[in-house]
Amino acid sequence: MTLDWQVCSRARLSRDARFDGKFFIGVLTSKVYCRSICPAPTAKEKNVRYYPTAAAAAEAGFRPCLRCRPECSPGTPAWLGTPSTVSRALRLIGEGDLQAGGMEALADRLGIGARHLRRLFIRHLGATPGAVIHTYRLNFAKKLIDETTLPMGQIALAANFGCVRRFNAGIREGYHRTPTQLRRLSRYAGFNAENQYLFRLRFRPPYYWPGILAFLAARATPGVEVVDGGAYRRSISLNGHHGYVQVSLDESSDALAVRLHFSEPRSLLSIIERLRAMFDLNADWAAIVPTLRLDPMLAADVKAAPGIRVPGCWSGFELATRAILGQHISVKAATALAGRIAATFGQPNSLGNGNGLTHLFPTAQRLAEANLAGIGLPRARAESIRALAIAVCNGKVKFDGMIDSEAFLAQLSEISGIGKWTVQYIAMRTLGEPDAFPFGDVGLLRSTALKNASQLEERAEAWRPWRAYAAMYLWSRIRRREVPPRKPISDEAPKAAMARVLSRQDASVVF
Repeated sequence: MTLDWQVCSRARLSRDARFDGKFFIGVLTSKVYCRSICPAPTAKEKNVRYYPTAAAAAEAGFRPCLRCRPECSPGTPAWLGTPSTVSRALRLIGEGDLQAGGMEALADRLGIGARHLRRLFIRHLGATPGAVIHTYRLNFAKKLIDETTLPMGQIALAANFGCVRRFNAGIREGYHRTPTQLRRLSRYAGFNAENQYLFRLRFRPPYYWPGILAFLAARATPGVEVVDGGAYRRSISLNGHHGYVQVSLDESSDALAVRLHFSEPRSLLSIIERLRAMFDLNADWAAIVPTLRLDPMLAADVKAAPGIRVPGCWSGFELATRAILGQHISVKAATALAGRIAATFGQPNSLGNGNGLTHLFPTAQRLAEANLAGIGLPRARAESIRALAIAVCNGKVKFDGMIDSEAFLAQLSEISGIGKWTVQYIAMRTLGEPDAFPFGDVGLLRSTALKNASQLEERAEAWRPWRAYAAMYLWSRIRRREVPPRKPISDEAPKAAMARVLSRQDASVVF
């Protein structure tokens, strides 16, 4: 992948946060690589080189800057829009379960040779798969050193180094310091209680936080999710361990503050990556907005709410179940049914009782055997959820570690009661597909004043490849029609903003 050095140079000199993570700067005199917003004195142009990814900069012999902390930058857009094989590889790396196996295991999962995978990575990312995996692992370890009080042995396991010796060698090679020396330099470590962590997840502004909260608040499953006080909370379960997470806006920087209570440090990497996807933190708004604001139907919406995102989900199975529940009924009714399922079949969550998080959403194994019709669900919908749960239990449908998204969606479509409409919504929020679009949604038809799904599908062609973001604007338009326009989030008090968010109703939208 090539970069336009003139564009990178202007972005570097401006220190504009909108370019954060889009490229990295290698400084020849100091041999460190930095983010575009690094506060260090500006280096002369002749002494810098530009790289599309942190791994590419590391491959070129540069080490991470300790001032701007490249490990905290938003996800690299260079990883988006790459050929499907590379995209699938990056998805698997992000899930964290292949890092111990390295490049051979990654190539094997993708069904190609390791040499071919290496060529693809170098061509599109400027670094080998091994370098990307190592940089990913190193960056997360540095984040844990700086932002937690975990012992170094646990950090080595959490970052998938395998052993403390490899961890120490990797940190020393990457930062020219020992892990203990890095922790002494940290401004954040030392504030965590046992099994509790605080992370700051960066994004590129603008970021429309009230819109995210409004969307999640209307769809929050009672007992499993809570939105209040400008924050989102939910109970979580991963690899047999339970906990909860709270996400709020960090007003001091372009970041979300994540407060996590979880007992298994080895799951931290997976949790953080899930949350990044859930809040769409890697989106490149500068690439999205030109397509949407040129359309007269969306121009005013884009201007009123810049930086809207597509909320993902914590659990693909939970989201798919919720999508089935939402067919042909209002958001409010579907939310009530989801709460009933969680209370009846979900496992009690003692950790989050004080926060209103009383249950974990039931597993596929639990719902495969549950009598869903017995709690008031329409029989056809209960059978669809049960069929989905059985498919997940049998391994026919896998929400984690998926290789081919098209094959995954085709498998979902084979389940009775899951049509194209539902599949598109699941693709939008589970897979993070930016061009997914649930054509038959009542709210989308109402927002556009079109007569049927066919007309809406034809009209949406102008929004490719960002139809999911267009859908978010159309859904939010209903709420904005009912309340006065508001100032951008950076100019208003969070409590006042949240009060307005929670006062809106969204009962007309099917999902």
